[in-house]
Amino acid sequence: MHRLIDWSKGYKSLDKELQQITPTATSGEREGDKLFQVWQHNGDETYILIHVEVQSQEDPEFSERMYVYHYRSFDIHKKVISLAILGEDRSSWRPKSYSYELADCGVTFKFPTAKLLDYESQWSTLEASLNPLAFLVMAHLRTKATTGNAEERETRKWELVQNLYQRGYTENDIIKLFRLLDWMMTLPESLQQSFDTKLQTYQESRKMPILSNIERRAMEAGRQTGLQEGRQEGMQEGMLQTARSAVVEVLTVRFNSVPITLTNRVNQIADIATLKDLHKRAISIGSIVEFEQILDANSPAN
Repeated sequence: MHRLIDWSKGYKSLDKELQQITPTATSGEREGDKLFQVWQHNGDETYILIHVEVQSQEDPEFSERMYVYHYRSFDIHKKVISLAILGEDRSSWRPKSYSYELADCGVTFKFPTAKLLDYESQWSTLEASLNPLAFLVMAHLRTKATTGNAEERETRKWELVQNLYQRGYTENDIIKLFRLLDWMMTLPESLQQSFDTKLQTYQESRKMPILSNIERRAMEAGRQTGLQEGRQEGMQEGMLQTARSAVVEVLTVRFNSVPITLTNRVNQIADIATLKDLHKRAISIGSIVEFEQILDANSPAN
């Protein structure tokens, strides 16, 4: 696909067009990840619309959703490539087509996929590659592999940080990639503190500025404001909303998307201790389904 595109002509992110192809509420809560306009080498003014869908959990309706986005994109732009990036950890789940037939009418749609789990066997290649996406794939694989094991996650996160600094990237690139790594590989506060200390020592020994601690702490302070104050009489709604947003944010970072029904349930919680517990669980929970089961178990009806 990369060879098909004339990169000298640049590319354009199509946020407004993305809204046009988003299915209506009758099709469920769906959101495309990204749409780009690029040009081919043939010199024509035509362009290819690339729809990238990142799927981090097995979903029986995924192929149908890919088809829906594709035909909506085709209706607007005609020439479309729909690419799926599969980030879940079941090696046998490899959706690549959607089809249906009724009487003598039918359609078959196929789409290319990139299975991130396949790159586990190419780890040495990823470590040596200067492509930023290689680093992000490494971070994704280590995040999935350390779910529920905070100590192992801290070890693997530290290895990735060292690899990041050895890649020769600019300071700005390191900041951006570390920010993504920090969001993906969330650590409990006790481990995060020791990690920050180790990171500071490492950066000082390499005569590098402290690029991330202040930034990470600022974000973390915003997330934890409502979670660390405990029960307080007359707590303002703003603090509760911060706590709710922290729970949803962690789930979104870890699982790519959060069902609107789940978000609504979290937004109805008015107990800061419950939200604090849910935030901790969201850091290490294995799936959205498991998190919903925790909500069910803590609902007033139970």
